[in-house]
Amino acid sequence: MIEPEEKLILVVDDESRMVRFVRMNLELEGFRVSEAGSGIEALEKVRDELPDLVLLDVMMPEMDGFETLEHIREISNVPVIMLTVKGYEEDRIRGLELGADDYVTKPFSPRELASRIRAVLRRAEMPSPVAKTAIRIDDRLEIDFRKREVIVDGERVSLRPTEYRLLYHLVNNAGWVMTHEMLLSKVWGYEYREEAGLLRLYITYLRKKIEPEPSDPRYIFTERGVGYRFVDFERYQHQEEEG
Repeated sequence: MIEPEEKLILVVDDESRMVRFVRMNLELEGFRVSEAGSGIEALEKVRDELPDLVLLDVMMPEMDGFETLEHIREISNVPVIMLTVKGYEEDRIRGLELGADDYVTKPFSPRELASRIRAVLRRAEMPSPVAKTAIRIDDRLEIDFRKREVIVDGERVSLRPTEYRLLYHLVNNAGWVMTHEMLLSKVWGYEYREEAGLLRLYITYLRKKIEPEPSDPRYIFTERGVGYRFVDFERYQHQEEEG
């Protein structure tokens, strides 16, 4: 259970009116709030204050939100929510690729913002799922959930936390179709069950990292209009043993 009064949110935006608006509403929700008016100040506060979450505006002078996020990721795994302008799809995708945990488009309601913050904080507090043993999918793909390692063609592949959680739920339901709503709820939280575009984006990331040919997947199959299915590797391995 998230106790908001224990959580410190760092709000990074060069527009003082926006900062006041966000601070007022987050404090009404019980959060503690710190402010930074630039990317450089944000980096200092991430190091010094160790916030529980960073709310980071994309459009800032000198060091924009993307560059600030890159530097944050060099020193911290703190959850980051990007604030983007509605309609700027490329900003959303770029932020997620750089390691943002979520995005909120302007204009937003105070209730939506608080809901998104709580969802990201819940995900950050989730214990990492642990499987009993390393899993050998086939000759080229191995997954060790205990070590959080994915080996493709003998090389270790790095997965971001969200990619790791998504792969975990797919593999642990191998052979079964996982609906969009199921995956979104399990990986991101119940509030995200309508965000099919977000799921598609992360499926694309995973395929690029583990598939020999992402456009013709061997492991993660699309069930059109329904969801995704991970190859039933245990059944194939059993058939090979019998053969």
